[in-house]
Amino acid sequence: MGRLKGLSSRLSPLRSRVPHLSHDRQTYDRRRDEQPWRKWYKTARWQALRWSVLVRDRFTCQRPGCGRIEPDTSLLVADHKRAHRGDEALFWDECNLQTLCKPCHDSDKQREEHRSGR
Repeated sequence: MGRLKGLSSRLSPLRSRVPHLSHDRQTYDRRRDEQPWRKWYKTARWQALRWSVLVRDRFTCQRPGCGRIEPDTSLLVADHKRAHRGDEALFWDECNLQTLCKPCHDSDKQREEHRSGR
């Protein structure tokens, strides 16, 4: 049986479809610098406030028509009813917060905020 002589590759190198992490990091850094209120979400104060809102709302999505009860708190969002736009008093106001499930927050609520010119 004869040996195969080197076959040239017919496959071109594939480009990665994964976005470059350095670009994502630059975007994150730019947003953080342009919107310093974003760091408030990383504080213990926010975590405590978020938890109190989730407990107050009994881990139930407050979106009309949803009412989903979610025991996995990573799938719940403490959402600002009125966009705070960096207003510290509005950001920390517990009366301005509601519990939403991630699907409601990430679709319906975001669409409304973008429509209103957030």
